[in-house]
Amino acid sequence: MAAEKLTRGRLIQIVVLMTILISAFIWRTVTYTNSEDEISVENRVKTCQLDTENCQYLIDNKNVNVQLLTKELSAQAPIRLQITNIDVKPLATVSGVSMNMGTVPIVFTQHNKNTWVGEFTVPACTHNTMVWGIDITAKNTTLSSQFTVTK
Repeated sequence: MAAEKLTRGRLIQIVVLMTILISAFIWRTVTYTNSEDEISVENRVKTCQLDTENCQYLIDNKNVNVQLLTKELSAQAPIRLQITNIDVKPLATVSGVSMNMGTVPIVFTQHNKNTWVGEFTVPACTHNTMVWGIDITAKNTTLSSQFTVTK
């Protein structure tokens, strides 16, 4: 087959196929949208340290406050997280940043109209200090925060 002559029919077939492939590539490049573009740049870039400060985010033109209610953070002890000024139940998970320790869900309960308190426990790590990340999703917006647990 490699030794066959390049006939006019085969040349037309190659040109048509290349035209289709180039058109598909250009169309996909022009119409491509990144799903992360839906998350606002301000919330995507900002990752604050919850163990040193309260975090403020902007969702639907409202300042949402996130804070750790537990001041002494330690592994295998309950940790409480409070989210205020949000009217829908948030979804959140905790996962290891320094080391992969799996994902821990945060269970939220509503304390008043716009305040949610979640409780979770992180497992013990072999390191003396472990950085954990919290991803909170509310109203199609994901907020990221971090905190450090010491043995």
